Amino acid sequence: MDLAERDAVVTGASSGIGAATARLLARHGCSVALVARRQDRLESLADEIAAETLVVPTDVTEEDAVASMAEEVRSSFDGIDLLVNSAGVARGGPVAETELDELRTSIRVNLEGVMNVTHALLPCILESELGDVITISSLSVRYPQEGGSTYTASKFGVNGFMRSLRKELSDEPVRVTVVMPGPVVTELNDWEHWDGRAMDPEDVAETVVFAASRPARVELTQISVDSTDKL
Repeated sequence: MDLAERDAVVTGASSGIGAATARLLARHGCSVALVARRQDRLESLADEIAAETLVVPTDVTEEDAVASMAEEVRSSFDGIDLLVNSAGVARGGPVAETELDELRTSIRVNLEGVMNVTHALLPCILESELGDVITISSLSVRYPQEGGSTYTASKFGVNGFMRSLRKELSDEPVRVTVVMPGPVVTELNDWEHWDGRAMDPEDVAETVVFAASRPARVELTQISVDSTDKL
């Protein structure tokens, strides 16, 4: 499926997987709304992309801000037919030693943020001939890490939310895909002490674009993508 002329919204676009995905979608001819909190990062990214972009600074945890973002995107683009939920944080720590507010941060951003954005944009996506909702989860749901209880819980929640959403949309022209990466080099993690091979954000972006570019009759429901130490 040709991605040219599709209208995409990418959250978490100020860095990491979100920024890499926005670049790659634009390279394939998409118009891209760049959504994240850091306006300066979004504007820098927009300047380097040779495609139509819209910079919409938004905190995905704020319901009213997300509703305003959705309205701005609707009024700027002809429609929205591709959403990439990539906003996320890796926060937390040992449960007994970490303040509850810190533990809740992953839930607010990784799960509630996905819910807020999907809820706000889904009515517009449903109006398209073929829509995609692609959400970045994590292989942590299969391989939990010590000190990552709430991060893992947030990604479990994302998977469950998207599985149920897929059932709700079974009679609609909207595909729902969860991408579950293993270790990725981003600013969210301290990779100086990482013992192993990690992926680049571009590796995950390629997976997102692959899912969105499948023929209309094909829905990739869940994709795991991991690093390898074989090379």
